[in-house]
Amino acid sequence: MTTTERDASRSVAPGNLDTTITMPGRELLTVLARHLPALRSMATPNDRDGTFPVQTFRDFARDGVLGATVPVELGGMGVSRLHDVAVALLRIAEADASTALALHAQFSRGITLTYEWRNGPPATRDLAERLLRSMARGEAVVCGAVKDHPSAVTQLRPDGSGGWLLSGRKMLVTMAPIATHFVVSAQAPVAGGPTLLLAPIVSRNAPGLSVIDGWEGLGMRASGTLDVAFDDCPVPAGDVLARGSVGAHGDAALAGHAVSSITMLGIYAGVAQAARDLAVDTVARRSTIPSAAKRTLVAEIDARLYALRATASASLVNADELSPNQEMDAEERGRRMMTPFQCAKLMVNQLAAAVVDDCLTVVGGATYVADHPLARLYRDVRAGRFMQPYTYVDGVDYLSAQALNLERDNNYVSVRAAPPVDGR
Repeated sequence: MTTTERDASRSVAPGNLDTTITMPGRELLTVLARHLPALRSMATPNDRDGTFPVQTFRDFARDGVLGATVPVELGGMGVSRLHDVAVALLRIAEADASTALALHAQFSRGITLTYEWRNGPPATRDLAERLLRSMARGEAVVCGAVKDHPSAVTQLRPDGSGGWLLSGRKMLVTMAPIATHFVVSAQAPVAGGPTLLLAPIVSRNAPGLSVIDGWEGLGMRASGTLDVAFDDCPVPAGDVLARGSVGAHGDAALAGHAVSSITMLGIYAGVAQAARDLAVDTVARRSTIPSAAKRTLVAEIDARLYALRATASASLVNADELSPNQEMDAEERGRRMMTPFQCAKLMVNQLAAAVVDDCLTVVGGATYVADHPLARLYRDVRAGRFMQPYTYVDGVDYLSAQALNLERDNNYVSVRAAPPVDGR
């Protein structure tokens, strides 16, 4: 972050989540504006049919959107501020939350790979640069595969010639229908030592990789959220990123977890905004003066929406301020980024759902059909509580442990990989 950008971030008033800070952020919004009418028109049919908007992402690739968070020197748009990425996702989510969720996967990967390119060892920098340049050209679509399917633990084992073999199955992999690469959370057991946490980057055409269709989600139905299975997929040694070890209890990783996920706050702010605008427009077009009860609900909707956007904006500005600070203690930096993010996430998830609920009440029984836009928003907004880091339950555990100074492994990838206590 430059001094000019840091000063600009301080000038952004909390609550002003509709304005980008940087010129690259403004340029991204200009490009996205051309796509919003088509997104709105296809949101309902894509949701109804569970259809991923493949053509939309082809158009994004053509216009450079898939390389938005890639540095300019590698051919991308150079959007580096988390605040600006969240604003962009908010605008998309107002039109279609499923598309915003899928695009978040690409934006997030651009940000995290840029960190690897700037700070990693030589082999990691080379890998990151190769992927980032391909993303900037609209060729690489890179998404994360974190959550293990209940049927399998995803593991790496040496192939005997310096590389690795990957086996297992991941679920809830968003944007999977068009992904060209998967960043996979995997375990690598070590004889006599702690199990390593690694992140192999696996090409879609790798032998043994299969994308399994059949997503029937309650919400975010057009996000392309599928299972991906690995059956002894070969992974070159240079295509694996180190992610620590199980049970390390180190909070330095929290900074990366925060950076990779905090911009999703914009998605749920966008869903709430879309619901509010639809409800207010519906009431305003009616010939009768709205009842006092409806006017009260409208006022409360706007108050909640302001509080939601202010909370999200403040946490994003905080993360942008701390993220580039490599001089402070890494664990303290991780906690100071994650804790405001989790406070904001908890409140955004609660307030966004409350806004949408009240919007259904304001509009009335017409919303209680599957094809009504508010019905889609009602289902989509509830996805926020299940998103890592953290889910609602894990977020409560994290925040209460911070307040009460309780010992806890805050790396959710490590926690998932840890063996059950007492065999349970």
